[in-house]
Amino acid sequence: MKAFVFPGQGAQFTGMGKDLYQNNAKAKELFSKANDILGFDISKIMFEGTSEDLKETKVTQPAIFLHSVAIALTIDDFEPEMVAGHSLGELSALVAAQVISFEDGLKIVSKRAQAMQKACELKSGTMAAILALEDEVVERTCKEVQGIVVAANYNCPGQLVISGEIDSVNIACEKLKELGAKRALVLPVGGAFHSPLMDPAKDELANVINTTEFKEPICPVYQNVNAQPVKNPEIIKQNLISQLTSPVKWTQTVKNMLSDGASSFTEMGPGKTLQGLVKKVDRQIETTSVQ
Repeated sequence: MKAFVFPGQGAQFTGMGKDLYQNNAKAKELFSKANDILGFDISKIMFEGTSEDLKETKVTQPAIFLHSVAIALTIDDFEPEMVAGHSLGELSALVAAQVISFEDGLKIVSKRAQAMQKACELKSGTMAAILALEDEVVERTCKEVQGIVVAANYNCPGQLVISGEIDSVNIACEKLKELGAKRALVLPVGGAFHSPLMDPAKDELANVINTTEFKEPICPVYQNVNAQPVKNPEIIKQNLISQLTSPVKWTQTVKNMLSDGASSFTEMGPGKTLQGLVKKVDRQIETTSVQ
């Protein structure tokens, strides 16, 4: 079975989507629609913006979504047999699986980005990548640290990202280095994503999701919150809202997709991060990317 996976925040780069825009009439139409829906020229920022411009959450999320979805919607005979997306990428996966339209997906992404940005401004936070430690050791250490710090992204075996208040994350990093982490690296992000610090963003996201039509997917959608395939539109909605403050169970998702018959993984969108993570779960599996 062919699995298609969609990247999240961090995959952006200057020039993303430009080839697609220049060589495909349908893609050009989608970029134009996106400019209208968002109320600013996201195409120009994607093609010419600096890395600083692209790092703004309100730009990054729609840009990655637009690039990923434009690929999926312009491939001839695109018939996914299973899909998943990393964090933001879950919304791209839902468009690919025909759960939501491109237009509705972009509106949700835009609202999600704005709500997360507000939450970041309310309470400063950060994230850190922990390498070469058992997940259980990282989880236990986070619980022992005062303040808010939690496991946020289970990216692949031996790579877990933690998230929370700046002081708590820094203390956890020091403790984890002492316990044998190969690296405990604070990431250049604007907030504590997938942690309780994102709770203020939930209501705004819930409002836009609950007023949007979600259909049953044409193939299983593996969601971040439980790493399981979900087909019920109402459960998909609830999982999407919960995802803001819950960890991204990517390692578990890839393992479940493999168990359910995935024979190859194709990453749709900017970068090749997910290809690398999939390979760290199973070195034998075939991976490709479409940018």
